Amino acid sequence: MESKKQPVPDTTVTRDLSKLSERTGNIYETVMIISQRANQIAAEVKKELNGRLEEFSTYADTLEETFENREQIEISRYYERQPKPTLIAVKEFEEKETYYKLVEEPKD
Repeated sequence: MESKKQPVPDTTVTRDLSKLSERTGNIYETVMIISQRANQIAAEVKKELNGRLEEFSTYADTLEETFENREQIEISRYYERQPKPTLIAVKEFEEKETYYKLVEEPKD
């Protein structure tokens, strides 16, 4: 997620729910949009992390042959210090960077 240039707070911030739900008119729809985006971000980060850590993996049969690699530890620490996907998703929603489309059920 290095492509994100905007600063995202590392901790939880109290937000005004009425302002947050202005775009959709419904706080529950807003929460669903943000949660789905957070799941997308988490999946992207997990895929990226697994890709970077895969080059360090060795297929040893026993636990005794486990080796510590300083570079692997630094990569893991880097991802641990990143803001949570939920905070990124809320920031994107507030900055109007999130695209969403509400699907309505057909009326019979």
